[in-house]
Amino acid sequence: MSKSEQVLSLDPPNELRFKGPFTDVVTANLGLNNPSDRRVCFKVKTTAPKRYCVRPNSGIIEPGAKISVAVMLQPFDYDPNEKNKHKFMVQTMYAPDGPIENTDMLWKEATPEQLMDSKLKCVFEPVSPRPNNVPTVSFVGFQGPGPMEADLKKTMQECRRLTTEISTLKEENEVLREESLRLRKLAMTKTTSSTPESSSFQSAIVEQPQPPSTFPSLLIVVIAVILGLVVGKLIL
Repeated sequence: MSKSEQVLSLDPPNELRFKGPFTDVVTANLGLNNPSDRRVCFKVKTTAPKRYCVRPNSGIIEPGAKISVAVMLQPFDYDPNEKNKHKFMVQTMYAPDGPIENTDMLWKEATPEQLMDSKLKCVFEPVSPRPNNVPTVSFVGFQGPGPMEADLKKTMQECRRLTTEISTLKEENEVLREESLRLRKLAMTKTTSSTPESSSFQSAIVEQPQPPSTFPSLLIVVIAVILGLVVGKLIL
């Protein structure tokens, strides 16, 4: 004896569609409508139980009632080249009159002639790439560096250049200072040998500190002024 025709009407009737991306849970809703005048027991099964979560996966639908079943696809690494063979089956049968104490026993004792079923295939819809003819929306705040950013970049480059020059000038100044001291010592040595009274004068010259070079200090002041102007523009 052949199976009875499915009493419930399904929405959608043939396939469940899941739209990507599949990095999170994707839910497809399945509507079950009971147009008959009898209670109907239902059970939802799948060929890939580890990949889906179904709520509710079984129950009883009253005459003329409708319920919504949430079929939740768990996150996974989608491969468009992998052929999808996942399927679902909605199995139903008429519920007996009176109270039902154990639905599991009811399903176990059901004969094949009492069972009705409908099969649905699963369809995965990945995120569609944007067409080439769709214009790219640009925002003012994301159009690249503006005049202030360009000025700041130039200022930083100038600061680095000036810092290098200051370091070079310091080294040259140190060399010149040492050379000047050497020449002074040499001159005073010759003077001492010819004029004894000049020994105290020699000591005074040797101990007199040299005035520091003001050029590196001026460069540091210039750098500080430039940075202050740029920071002031950014704040305004």
